[in-house]
Amino acid sequence: MTSNQLAHCCTIGNIHEGQAKGQISKVGNISTYFAYPADQATKNAILILTDVPGHQFINAQLLADQFAARGYFVVMPDLFNGDVVPINRPEGFNIMNWVQNHMPPQTEPIIEAVLKDMRENLGCERIGGVGYCFGGKYVCRYLKPGKLDVGFTAHPTMVEPDELRGVEGPLSIAAAARDFVFTTAKRYESEQILDQLDVPYQINLFSDVEHGFAVRCDLAEPRQRFARSRRLTKRSVGLTCF
Repeated sequence: MTSNQLAHCCTIGNIHEGQAKGQISKVGNISTYFAYPADQATKNAILILTDVPGHQFINAQLLADQFAARGYFVVMPDLFNGDVVPINRPEGFNIMNWVQNHMPPQTEPIIEAVLKDMRENLGCERIGGVGYCFGGKYVCRYLKPGKLDVGFTAHPTMVEPDELRGVEGPLSIAAAARDFVFTTAKRYESEQILDQLDVPYQINLFSDVEHGFAVRCDLAEPRQRFARSRRLTKRSVGLTCF
């Protein structure tokens, strides 16, 4: 479904201005960012599975706060045990070496523990998965009964065809017109796979943006700002199925 050529993935990006409103706490020993809606309700929840800068990246926290402002309880765990990749990383950093330490055997126990806590202790009845880049793979892997009820991913990375074939709930994908990972060919392949499944799906293609736009775009550019704001709507996230 997507290319695994990540040499330039997350190399550059813009850091957004703002003050995070949520808080960092723990799920077991997993550092996790929590953002609550105004009424503090946790019934309808979003699990954000981040891009490689992780859950303490201000852009990710601002996104979590925006979902909370729309009425959702948001949980965003550290998927990397603190081993994050900074934006605009130093030249020579080899992300393919890094990613070998963050494959499903290392990542899935974190997601399993957080989902278990959300359903058993935090009062979450419906959970939507929102995955950016790295996190999109795990939205697909966990879009199953008892795990994630609905899913959204923007510019997904490292998603295998069989992982997409395995989704069992509504899925929404936000794609960039210029994406070296989720290419036009890979997008068409994804459409063909999803069309064979008995699940609702949608793929939105945004012009004038590149891989990473949903998290790291230049908000001073009107078309980039528009694309980012559109994928924050309920329809874009697929959460109309809640």
